Amino acid sequence: MTMLPDNGIVHLSSPYSVPETVKRLEALLLARGLPLLARIDHSGDAAKAGLQMRPTELLIFGNAKAGTALMAAAPTLAIDLPLKALAWEDAEGRVWLSYNSSEYLQHRHGIPEELLKNIAGLGSLAAEAVR
Repeated sequence: MTMLPDNGIVHLSSPYSVPETVKRLEALLLARGLPLLARIDHSGDAAKAGLQMRPTELLIFGNAKAGTALMAAAPTLAIDLPLKALAWEDAEGRVWLSYNSSEYLQHRHGIPEELLKNIAGLGSLAAEAVR
């Protein structure tokens, strides 16, 4: 991890390019039956608008079975669900995979301890994606 400000965000250094990091995480998500809801290529969209931006891609994923119980218990969590992971390149060309920690989401929304397991697996998936 880096000394980037966290504010509840975990930043993992990736030895891969942004597209490869996203591809690796996407494969892990799909292998575990987590539906990919959207893949947003912020830098690609910027280029289409004639603007420049370092590589930045966002994955949005999750499933209703795990998420619904969480949102029923803590309705404001719906602003942070489905889960997201951001692959981005910094000014020095380093690639990062960033996501909200489950502990941060628990604190922010008052998620009951017994439901935290529904979103706690993202950390291990992200770590595997950047290995």
